[in-house]
Amino acid sequence: MARQAPGHDVLVLFEHPEWQQPLFAALENAGISFTALDLKRAVFEPGSGVDARLVFNQASPSAYVRGNARAVPFALAYLKALEHADVPVINGARAFALELSKTAQCAMLGRLGIRTPRSITFNDVDALDARVKAGATWRWPALLKPEQGGSGARIEKVGSVDEVRALLAADPRLWEPDGLFLLQEYVEHDTERGIVRMEFLGGELLYAMRVLSHGRFNLCPSEVCNPGTPGAEGICEVPRSDAPPVEFFAYPEVPAAAVAAGRRIVETAGIDVGGIEYLESNGELVFYDINANSNLRPAIARELGFDPFVRVVEYVKGRLARAE
Repeated sequence: MARQAPGHDVLVLFEHPEWQQPLFAALENAGISFTALDLKRAVFEPGSGVDARLVFNQASPSAYVRGNARAVPFALAYLKALEHADVPVINGARAFALELSKTAQCAMLGRLGIRTPRSITFNDVDALDARVKAGATWRWPALLKPEQGGSGARIEKVGSVDEVRALLAADPRLWEPDGLFLLQEYVEHDTERGIVRMEFLGGELLYAMRVLSHGRFNLCPSEVCNPGTPGAEGICEVPRSDAPPVEFFAYPEVPAAAVAAGRRIVETAGIDVGGIEYLESNGELVFYDINANSNLRPAIARELGFDPFVRVVEYVKGRLARAE
């Protein structure tokens, strides 16, 4: 891919336009010239130039729940092409590929010695049944999770392989987009304390928050999806639950051990901007989700005295300086 004199500072790759508005506004306010590529209807020619000095990947694995399944493989192909052309990218191919695979996330966390739920990846329920019966005792209930995931889509709490079989037989479309699922250990925890999501920027903790899910699995921190206001409904294609809305609370006292583990994760994964989720079970920190596309929550950061998108823009400025 030949380099050419860029017309813009930043090219933003996106699929969900509402999520990107705070970032676009912050870039504009900072006087950073940017353009955007809508991954839903996109084209590129390997070997052609890039009209920007820096690419910011904001693709999301949940695109398929919005009917935009083709955006994901396009984004990954484009990021790989950019990588081979030595084009600087925020959240490049390695980070995005990890986000697309819960299996890879489990393997990486295990290699790092970080506690993560036991998981079995499968593409056939009979094979899953045989594995569960042949292996060490599997504890129920468990969580059924799609390999690609995104916004808590298609996650179900199940009590047996027969329940898994019935769910997938009732709606074969659940196998989309990649034909893979994980059966994952359900880790008991105090639901009144919820889970913790840490947001990292440039390898350092930006902020952390406690999230009370009330039984929901869509914990997207975007205020577009989970407004956090009683009676307000988010704009999200993940089916709504009858459970109360998800609640987010600033968590400035996040344990140092959790922050240290998060730093190791983002460094190993090559994640520049991302969210790491964990829960506490019997005094143990259990990490279960790695997000390379991070929807920051301004209300939480304001409680802590800053605008998260201003911090992101400062990071972008630093990356632009390095790209010179």
